Amino acid sequence: MMKPWKWFVYIIECLDGFYYTGLTWNPDERMEQHKSGQGSKFTGKHGFKKLVYLEEFSDLIEARNREKQIKDFSRKKKELLFKSE
Repeated sequence: MMKPWKWFVYIIECLDGFYYTGLTWNPDERMEQHKSGQGSKFTGKHGFKKLVYLEEFSDLIEARNREKQIKDFSRKKKELLFKSE
């Protein structure tokens, strides 16, 4: 039996204080990509400080919808999301 896919929505704090929200199926590998500057143009420009939020999903469509929702959050609302954990 195949292992079910898991999807993750994450928020990274950048070196200059900006937040980046993304989606992946392999958080460890994706964080390494961001740390090396190869994860995205945004984190390549703003730098990687740390992962501040990670949310797991079993459905890709749900994960994409959540990523879009979080991207639309204000900075304060994003901070409330990960500081409440």
